[in-house]
Amino acid sequence: MRETLAALGRFGLFLFRILGAIRPGRSQWRDTVRQIYVIGARSVPIIAVGGAFVGLVMTLQGYRTLVTFGAGNALGTMLSLTVFRELGPVLTAILFCGRAGSAMAAELGLMRATDQITSLSMMAIDPVGKVVVPRFLATCISVPLLTAVFICFSIVAGWFQAVYLLGVDPGYFWASLQSSVDLWDDYGQAFVKAAVFGVFCALIATHVGFHARPTPEGTSVATTQAVVYGSLMVLFLDFLLSATLY
Repeated sequence: MRETLAALGRFGLFLFRILGAIRPGRSQWRDTVRQIYVIGARSVPIIAVGGAFVGLVMTLQGYRTLVTFGAGNALGTMLSLTVFRELGPVLTAILFCGRAGSAMAAELGLMRATDQITSLSMMAIDPVGKVVVPRFLATCISVPLLTAVFICFSIVAGWFQAVYLLGVDPGYFWASLQSSVDLWDDYGQAFVKAAVFGVFCALIATHVGFHARPTPEGTSVATTQAVVYGSLMVLFLDFLLSATLY
């Protein structure tokens, strides 16, 4: 318990250090835009493919269950509510941790092992503001946008599966989806979850990478911790946010 509280304290202090290092300057903004491309844009393929397959599987399994009770026309409602409320934000954040979170932790750990972070401090340059803040801001911006990509591909793939392979009427599919999805209760709260997940994924990945031991083993441990801790935190926060928002 003591070690857990100490770890939470270190994460909290590191978050305040990141927030204090944010500067509205051209250099930091340029680095943030570059990280949005590296972290966010390059994650679009895996997010899109993952969303498409989730939509296909959810449509197939949901249709078999709904037809059993004579409610096959409610397939659009089932798919949209499941993807918007739970699977979209959660799976996007987990995929992001596996793809971009591990890369951030490995990159920062390698900078620690090669004394690049120490060199920045010796040149009177804040290493948090230079290498951590752009990645933190880029993650907070990218995860909600990637969640939108995941949801779009899930819905489109589910529609294709339902209409062209299962024979569901396209009018019933879109009508049930439109009548069941609310702008705030579903669409808005999905992005609230995505924003919270983005903050904590960024915090965990940058913290374990920035404070990694300056050895090859330390870099590998930091990479593993970024994926494991980030994924578990996403699941824990999903439970808290679901209990609060719904």
